[in-house]
Amino acid sequence: MAHFAKLNQNNVVINVIKVNNDVLLENGIELEQKGINFLKSIFGEDTNWKQTSYNTVAGKYYTPNSDPTIQEKVINPDQSKVFRKNYAAVDYTYDPIRDAFIPPKQYNSWILDEITCNWKPPIDLPSTKTYGNPPKDYYIDWNENLVRWEAYDQEDPKNKFYWDVNTLSWVS
Repeated sequence: MAHFAKLNQNNVVINVIKVNNDVLLENGIELEQKGINFLKSIFGEDTNWKQTSYNTVAGKYYTPNSDPTIQEKVINPDQSKVFRKNYAAVDYTYDPIRDAFIPPKQYNSWILDEITCNWKPPIDLPSTKTYGNPPKDYYIDWNENLVRWEAYDQEDPKNKFYWDVNTLSWVS
């Protein structure tokens, strides 16, 4: 199946639709324009469509795991199939300059990663995500007001911490 994103006048995705691969084929080659023409014949000429790849995430092309019991996809060694940076979803924006689908911006302080076309925080997610002995997991979240990572003890939510970028450690 091929997937196509329906765009509004501002290039925001308002729907994603599956199209049978046979619709796109011409002499054994998949052509996006054939899918667009097919969708316009159904939904009208005033609709705007862009093909999107279900297997493209953050600028990488993935394939199903060879072990059918594992649902997690694996990075395909052939990255020539990367298509428009991200699989489109409702409220993503299609950027014609980058030829990419970009998710909605979560926080004002976050910046666009040009390689992945995803938003990233101005401070990297802390690598330390556990504490204590035996190790317990922190629940970690971004605090936009203080522009920092914060965490709390899952067993005691009142036990709160913040990530100190100078010491690269959690501070209570």
